[in-house]
Amino acid sequence: MIAPVRRTTAVCALAAALAACGSTQTAHHAPPSAHPAPSAAASRPPTLAPGPAGLTPVFKNGPRTPDKTVALTFDADMTADEGPRAAAGERFDNPQLIATLRTLKVPSTVFMTGRWAEEYPVQARSIGRDPLFEIANHSYSHYAFTADCYGLPTVSDDRMRAEVERAYDAFRKAGVPHAMPYFRFPGGCYDQQALRALSATGVTAVQWDVVSGDAFATDADAVARQVLEGVKPGSVVVMHCTRSAAPVTERAVRTIVPELRKKGFRFVKVSQLIGAADGRR
Repeated sequence: MIAPVRRTTAVCALAAALAACGSTQTAHHAPPSAHPAPSAAASRPPTLAPGPAGLTPVFKNGPRTPDKTVALTFDADMTADEGPRAAAGERFDNPQLIATLRTLKVPSTVFMTGRWAEEYPVQARSIGRDPLFEIANHSYSHYAFTADCYGLPTVSDDRMRAEVERAYDAFRKAGVPHAMPYFRFPGGCYDQQALRALSATGVTAVQWDVVSGDAFATDADAVARQVLEGVKPGSVVVMHCTRSAAPVTERAVRTIVPELRKKGFRFVKVSQLIGAADGRR
């Protein structure tokens, strides 16, 4: 989750993190369970080139060009130990938000935990099969990849890669036909050890440069205002599609989308921003 306050550091349970970008290239490999390559000629999603010493690259925004594109991203970040709450009837999905994005025709990227896909396989499959959306990886359990990450439980170093791969397995079992080679760290928290642990998966880590503040917010207008004030060409906006913890997101989106379009912005998926980043450095 992201805290309902303006910050320059990342939050997932309650805050948000920014990170530097690397240079871009076409992916030479992808997470093994994310992309069952149908043919050698099939195009692969764009990724960033590995960082120094082969570390997992990090992307936070696209080109700041006159082509005013912006990517809305939504974290479906149910954690593994929230299962009892779901069993008790608490909802962690937000079908009204997805319906609104479809009605407004907003291409979006959903960063999904494997646990969420297991709890809501029908919804995961529906989103994954809709060309308006792309599904990316938010780990399996939503445990933090560093210590002291806003109170999240921490995954051990030797389990980090498995967290990513297990999430892709969950997507496949839910019937998602294609998941992108992009990963968002729970809490936005990472360090060199985490980047090193994920290097073999072939993912690009995706952060953001605009915090919506929608997590636990009760004022949709305040969320919309924070996004509208923060967006620049190439921005990546972090929001949530978890109804129990981001109850006003759908209402905020109904304000954000038409206002940004009035300003000349065009909505794209994260893959399109990464693909457009080739010529900016």
